[in-house]
Amino acid sequence: MELRNFNTGNSEGAMCYNIDKIHKTDSMDQIKKEDIKQEVFDLYDDYAHSRLNRRDFVERLSIYAVGSLTVPALMSFLMPNYTAIQVKPDDPRLKSEYITYSSPKGGGNIKALLSMPVYAKTKLGGIVVVHENRGLNPYIEDVARRAALAGFITLAPDALTPLGGYPGSDDAGREMQSKRDKGEMEQDFIDAFYYLKNHKNCNGKVGVVGFCYGGGIANMMAVRVPELAAAVPYYGAQPAAEDVPKIHAPLMLHYASLDTRITGGWPAYEAALKANAKKYEAFIYEGANHGFHNDTTPRYDKAAAELSWKRTIDFFKQNLG
Repeated sequence: MELRNFNTGNSEGAMCYNIDKIHKTDSMDQIKKEDIKQEVFDLYDDYAHSRLNRRDFVERLSIYAVGSLTVPALMSFLMPNYTAIQVKPDDPRLKSEYITYSSPKGGGNIKALLSMPVYAKTKLGGIVVVHENRGLNPYIEDVARRAALAGFITLAPDALTPLGGYPGSDDAGREMQSKRDKGEMEQDFIDAFYYLKNHKNCNGKVGVVGFCYGGGIANMMAVRVPELAAAVPYYGAQPAAEDVPKIHAPLMLHYASLDTRITGGWPAYEAALKANAKKYEAFIYEGANHGFHNDTTPRYDKAAAELSWKRTIDFFKQNLG
């Protein structure tokens, strides 16, 4: 995998399958990422971001169904597998629990996963972990625990709380999240920052990491939260150029070369960051897709995910200590 480092540091019908009911079989598990055309991953990206409805997704996917690559097999392969958890919820090295915090201008009382190392002897830097466009699913909870094990106190809110919380299905979660008011959801994450900043076990320095939708939220918080100590958007939508002067936090940005939809916005964002002498590091991971950090889907790129996460943790240690 080649990496390009942009680092300045300165300036519904007959083919309507029920995706949630499809389970992997041994033959499906034998499908390899290398056997799948890039167009299939692009189709899934459109579906996952609601640019394709389920029926159109299935119909277009059928074009790539050849031999053992049936439509159900392809769909099973593309869907998340939440058995791939790196840090278990009951890991004895962590104190991890669900709490609620107040977001009066957002969704009210918001449920979140609060995690920290059991044996911490001093106050810790804080990290708000922001989910994708489908609520607080097992992958994001796992990421929050991973960050806590690295020596931070982390808070992973569930923006679906006002609608009952993450429903156990990404498809249903995505539909639910689309019903929430955009501005109120943004306020939920801003209020998560202040909850964590004022927590008795936090040293007052709080950063944010977000993925996909959450990457956009991380950029938004960099604009709207002057006290933010660091922001790490993973393949997140960029803020408007006129908002860049409001950014005070140092940024670390991760992009995928095959994610033309989001990465295509990076040159203009970089130009605005440079023009306003903002501190940032940015990396484009060659051959990686949108969602490459998510180890529960076949878009996962192990090399890019591990390198980007090491960089992220090192960045937070530098800025939140």
